[in-house]
Amino acid sequence: MAKRKDENFFSPENAKRPRQEELEDFDKDGDEDECTVSFTNGTSTLTAAEVGIIESIHLRNFMCHSMLGPFKFGSNVNFVVGNNGSGKSAVLTALIVGLGGKAVATNRGSSLKGFVKDGQNSADITITLRNRGDDAYRANVYGDSIVVQQHISMDGSRSYKLKSETGAVVSTRKEELIAILDHFNIQFFMKATQLEQMKEDYSYIMETKERTKEQINQGEERLTELKRQCLEKEERFQSIAGLSTMKTNLEYLKHEMAWAVVNEIEKQLNAIRDNIKIGEDRAARLDRKMEEQQVRLNEAEKKYKDIQDKLEKISQETNARAPECMALKADVTAKKRAYNEAEVLYNRSLNEYKALKKDDEQLCKRIEELKKSTNQSLEPERLERQKKICWLKDRVKALQDQENSINQEIEQFQQAIEKDKEEYTRIRGEELDVKHALNYNQRQLKELKDSKTDRLKRFGSHVPALLEAIDEAYRRGHFTHKPVGPLGACIHLRDPEHALAIESCLKGLLQAYCCHNHADERVLQALMKRFYPPGTSRPQIIVSEFRNEMYDVRHRAAHHPEFPTVLTALEIDNAVVANSLIDMRGIETVLLIKNNSVARAVMQFQKPPKNCREAFTADGDQVFAGRYYSSENTRPKFLSRDVDSEISDLENEVENKKAQIVNLQQHLSALEKDTKHNEDLLKRCQLHYKELKMKIRKSISEIRELENIEEHQSVDIATLEDEAQENKIKMKMVEKNMEQQKENLEHHKSLKVEAENKYDAIKLKINQLSELADPLKDELNLADAEVDNQKRGKRHYEEKQKEHLDTLNKKKRELDMKVKELEEKMSQARQICPERIEVKKSASILDKEINRLRQKIQAEHASHGDREEIMRQYQEARETYLDLDNKVRTLKRFIKLLEEIMTHRYKTYQQFRRCLTLRCKLYFDNLLSQRAYCGKMNFDHKNETLTISVQPGEGNKAAFNDMRALSGGERSFSTVCFILSLWSIAESPFRCLDEFDVYMDMVNRRIAMDMILKMADSQRFRQFILLTPQSMSSLPSSKLIRILRMSDPERGQTTLPFRPVTQEDDDN
Repeated sequence: MAKRKDENFFSPENAKRPRQEELEDFDKDGDEDECTVSFTNGTSTLTAAEVGIIESIHLRNFMCHSMLGPFKFGSNVNFVVGNNGSGKSAVLTALIVGLGGKAVATNRGSSLKGFVKDGQNSADITITLRNRGDDAYRANVYGDSIVVQQHISMDGSRSYKLKSETGAVVSTRKEELIAILDHFNIQFFMKATQLEQMKEDYSYIMETKERTKEQINQGEERLTELKRQCLEKEERFQSIAGLSTMKTNLEYLKHEMAWAVVNEIEKQLNAIRDNIKIGEDRAARLDRKMEEQQVRLNEAEKKYKDIQDKLEKISQETNARAPECMALKADVTAKKRAYNEAEVLYNRSLNEYKALKKDDEQLCKRIEELKKSTNQSLEPERLERQKKICWLKDRVKALQDQENSINQEIEQFQQAIEKDKEEYTRIRGEELDVKHALNYNQRQLKELKDSKTDRLKRFGSHVPALLEAIDEAYRRGHFTHKPVGPLGACIHLRDPEHALAIESCLKGLLQAYCCHNHADERVLQALMKRFYPPGTSRPQIIVSEFRNEMYDVRHRAAHHPEFPTVLTALEIDNAVVANSLIDMRGIETVLLIKNNSVARAVMQFQKPPKNCREAFTADGDQVFAGRYYSSENTRPKFLSRDVDSEISDLENEVENKKAQIVNLQQHLSALEKDTKHNEDLLKRCQLHYKELKMKIRKSISEIRELENIEEHQSVDIATLEDEAQENKIKMKMVEKNMEQQKENLEHHKSLKVEAENKYDAIKLKINQLSELADPLKDELNLADAEVDNQKRGKRHYEEKQKEHLDTLNKKKRELDMKVKELEEKMSQARQICPERIEVKKSASILDKEINRLRQKIQAEHASHGDREEIMRQYQEARETYLDLDNKVRTLKRFIKLLEEIMTHRYKTYQQFRRCLTLRCKLYFDNLLSQRAYCGKMNFDHKNETLTISVQPGEGNKAAFNDMRALSGGERSFSTVCFILSLWSIAESPFRCLDEFDVYMDMVNRRIAMDMILKMADSQRFRQFILLTPQSMSSLPSSKLIRILRMSDPERGQTTLPFRPVTQEDDDN
């Protein structure tokens, strides 16, 4: 515990209390019955201690013990006995720590957290100090006992609770504990005597002396100045004259001043009235300009609405024709397919007819040849030839049947290939669309991931660098005002669900920047060229004068009891950003309605709210009074707060897109394989078809050759004629079929041409509508810009009108105030001068003349003054001088007396130190002599060291030995003598000694015990706490001795009980 010093060393609290001469019953609880014990050497009886001793102690989770106590100490001698590990040393350690000592002072740890039992979160120490009698500390607050509770946490921190006898908490401050320990003179780990305290007090007094000398020097310097002032006052005795005339002139100037103020206020009134008239004329001009601006705005809005209606009509017509166009396209495709099929059938019939006609010609020719032929072939050869001809004809018929079948297969394969190619083209286009969407999502995902470290990157990868360049340019003075942007980074959503709606409303404005003037715009454009390459889109730059206050849009904003506007849905700290969005987009007139059907109901099924032009839904859809536009975006890009969720959704969407692309690519691969397989089969069929054609031609050629062979045998003309007749019938059938196929072909051709004409007509109409819509869109953008421009112009005039009217009203209020002021000033002037005076000078000139005259009068008073005032000032200066002179003299006498006192006290301090040293040596020699030991103690006060030498036995047999040369018992006995010697000169109310007899034999132990008990008996007003592993069964019978026996801890035991043992208990 650190040393403590009272403010006044010689206060009554530090004086030693007189010892009482009679015994008092101090134990109010009846636990002790201490009585007077007479000394055998005839000393007087002493009473028990009343303040500062330990009444009880209670430990919980301290060191290795879960619970020690609660138990009580006696007021005189207390032995705490028990084997090792029973908790004796824990009691002594707890006393030191519990009364504010540091952990290192216990020699059992370097930190308080080491005293908390393993496995526990904290430890508690409760110590009860006696607080009785006249010297009690704040007895009216604490009562007869002071309870000190200390709580030690696992982190090494501790807290205090100081309680009264009744358990009420009095204080939790350590300073209160220190004050209690100072009051009781409880000292740990500092010198037991008060020599050090006296030495420090002596040094403090000497410092006070030096400071007092400095005050004396300062007082002497001040005395010189006061003496000079006093002499000056004595010299100021002059008469006062000429002041009455100046005072009369001063009064007249005051009269003129009063009416001069009235004149100036009247001039100000006239000027204000002129300004008001000019202001009213200007207000009328502004009204006319506002009406003209309103007309232009109405015209611009009408033009915008007309163009929008035209564009809407074109869009509706285009959308209405789209299904018809698709149907006609499908119809054209079907008609083409039917026409191709009819053409194939017609060509087949035509080829068959040509072949039959050629055969007919050949048969006729053959019959004629046979009729003319005179020589007939032999019958066997003819029959053989006829047989081969019949076989060849059957073969040709079979080959023709195969040809028809193969032709049908070729058509099927061609249709399958065409269908696969159309499907491939469609899937390929779908794949390209998905890839474009994937690339967009991947770019957006990268921007979102970059925005986790820098939110500005959501507005473009170049934005952070651009903003740094803007800051640098602004520091160098290139900008009049620092540009603001991107605007999306300057706004915050009140409701995250409005993110997509607000983005759909503001669009490119989220990436825009604001400049104060066109010069700043040019500088910003030059900076943007460094970060945005040519050909890439740059953010929009809005040029508008910066204002510190946001527009007052209450009179023109949309209001709805349930749904906010874009302006109210945003938190905008910068007025420039808010004003720019109001100017460019009119965000005060746009409602945000989350539900699509509710938005339609509010805007279309009923009259829209006042001033509401449009609304946006949570899906980003735009709703007008008569139109509805769906949003192309599905999620916000710039204003989303939950970036991690957006990243997760985008990653899932990217994976879905990749999986979709893989599926589409697999489908394309399957289509490619199917197409290739069909093409291979088509080639095979076509090859087979060619082979069949060649075989048919070859067979027909053979038939013709056989039929054309001239034989000597006669030919069966009848057979040939029958065949020719049959061929003619067949030709007629084929010709009839061919005519039908031709009619069918012409019919399908006309249908195809008609479908193509219809499709071309509607396609031409749609293209014409698109061509009409493109210039209308440009006109709509220009009209929209014109509407915004006219609105800004209108707002400009409205604000100027409002500002002008505010100024005009302010002037009118100023006029009213001036009228009242004029009345007051005229009333005041009449009180000063009832008749109005013609004043030619201005109020400022008159004020200067009045001040000049007043200064002259004051100067006269200051230079002369009256005798009474001068005498009063002189008396005050003289009294001040004499008072300070008396104080300086008193301080000098005090310093001289202090030097004498300190010289005397220092001698007393040295004498007191010699007495304490001698007293300690005598006690030490006396105690050693009880065992015939000799010893000496050498005190070196200069170096603050102490040397002890002890000689066992008689002193003339050997020289004094160092303590290290003694045996264990001799050293322990010598140590006890040394401790008792120190106790004899110390004033602490209790003493504690741990295991003082460990290395003593029985003889030394008995002698040491007798010495301690004898001292305790002679100092009953002090408490002794002795810790020893011995049983102490041989102690003398006395009620002043209390033995606290600690039981050996058992396995699993958490509480170590104390059992107080007295001599009566031993007898029982």
